[in-house]
Amino acid sequence: MIATSLRRGMLRAGAIAAVGALALTGCSSGPAEDAGADAGPLLTIPREDMGTFSQNFNPFSPNAAPMTTQSIYESMLIYNPADGNTVPWLAESWEPSEDGLSVTFNLRKDVKWSDGEPLVAADVVTTFELQRELLGGFDYLETVEAVDESTALFTFNKKFSPALFELGQQVIVPAHIWSEFAEPGNEQNSVPVGTGPYTEVSNFQAQSFDLLPNPEYWQPDKQKIPGIRMLAFAGNDGANLAAINGDVDWAPQYMPDIQSTFVDKDPEHRHYWFPPTGAEINWQLNTTLDMFADADVRKALSMAIDREQIVDVGMSGYTIPADCTGLSGNYDEWRDEDVVADCGWTEHDAEAAAALLDDAGYTAGPDGQRTTPDGEPFAFDISVGSTSSDWLSVANIIAQNLQDIGVQATVDSPDWAAVVAGYETGEFQTGIVWSANAPTPYQYYRNIMSTESVKPVGEQTFDNYHRFGSEEADALLAEFAATTEEAEQQRLMSELQTLYSDLAPVVPLFPGPEWGAYTTERFVGWPTEENPYATLATRAPTTVLVLTSLEPVE
Repeated sequence: MIATSLRRGMLRAGAIAAVGALALTGCSSGPAEDAGADAGPLLTIPREDMGTFSQNFNPFSPNAAPMTTQSIYESMLIYNPADGNTVPWLAESWEPSEDGLSVTFNLRKDVKWSDGEPLVAADVVTTFELQRELLGGFDYLETVEAVDESTALFTFNKKFSPALFELGQQVIVPAHIWSEFAEPGNEQNSVPVGTGPYTEVSNFQAQSFDLLPNPEYWQPDKQKIPGIRMLAFAGNDGANLAAINGDVDWAPQYMPDIQSTFVDKDPEHRHYWFPPTGAEINWQLNTTLDMFADADVRKALSMAIDREQIVDVGMSGYTIPADCTGLSGNYDEWRDEDVVADCGWTEHDAEAAAALLDDAGYTAGPDGQRTTPDGEPFAFDISVGSTSSDWLSVANIIAQNLQDIGVQATVDSPDWAAVVAGYETGEFQTGIVWSANAPTPYQYYRNIMSTESVKPVGEQTFDNYHRFGSEEADALLAEFAATTEEAEQQRLMSELQTLYSDLAPVVPLFPGPEWGAYTTERFVGWPTEENPYATLATRAPTTVLVLTSLEPVE
């Protein structure tokens, strides 16, 4: 992810809007054909959180068009959370130094940009200069140097073991193009030049566009599909209708009761797979507010909510309840089962929750409603985007559960832009929020409880919306980053899990499923639970692995 990991969620739209969207894209029932029509159907994918598209293929922009960083621009390596493997991509190999203060990436020598120019190490240098200038980050990075045309050397100002994946998964842009832009941060880049498999923009309209094959792709034997067609929908209802009607091939959005609504209509061809390897979904409480500053209060609110109900009803049974490590299924190999066994604050226990609130001074009056120690009603909002049907259901269940112990919670559901703006400036009370999702839990815990990620209310941040920091967490994170010894990293991560369980910086709800439904009617070669070479997400680093594995049905 280049910028904010904005989970725009499952946007709602009516059936009329869905039909209108299909009509405007020219997509009737059946496969989408490319401009020539003789190459066969395009791989058709809905985007459920964009009512319209803008021809912006700037990979440094949070408003980039879909597939910008999945099909057009590529990274040096790809980490696959579905099987835990790392796939060399633009780099054929890499070597961390023995002292942990540098890493060298060896680029493939046969890669060309879509305009025919070769990929060179100067492209890597320019990319990281732009990334740091426009979006910041990589504070540990001292220099990036082109040793020769195919060798990029990164040196660090401190030991930082997560660097390999952070650097390796940054998409690379061509220096000969991007060095010419006067304002690269504002550049629309409407005719992109990339190394990816499908770079050629065609038939761009407000509600659909096509990406056709890169004529210079370095893996031509893996460009087996004729191209990609993206469809815009102002909600997941419209995108789901397109999937149900057979108008799309790949449906990466929440679909309630997917077995009966989607699969059972054509069980021979229709399938889905939702591995719990996505970002952990948390209920974040703004800890700058007095009523959420006490860990015991946060734990009490956590015990008041019924995660089984949240998962079974709110999430249609597609995931599992969180435990008190806060780790999603992406980090199962890091999870300390002793920490899980010793923790009770993620278990539903309304009686214990009420007792803990009583002890903290949040007592119930004759009417059963609780007040703060200052005598104010213990009441607050739960913010979630109005178009996220699944998360709205989750928020309503939380509010109902809290009512059972005398806490008043109101679901506040403006559009996602307003919700996210409140999160970023800290001007919210509580909200349902995604989390960092990286190859190790380091970034997750850093964003959840490092003082380095805390910004004052009013100052924009893309991490740690709840504004909680622990100096003890800082120390453990620094130790983790400074060692490459697996046993030592495992020990430190167990200590971080214990600290997380003690402090309850957020209220973990469930691991986010990686949504993915598909049909084999027109294309085969999809990842599955039995063959997890990628996830079925269309906004992930592994998306390009799917695009280069699919084949048309003959």
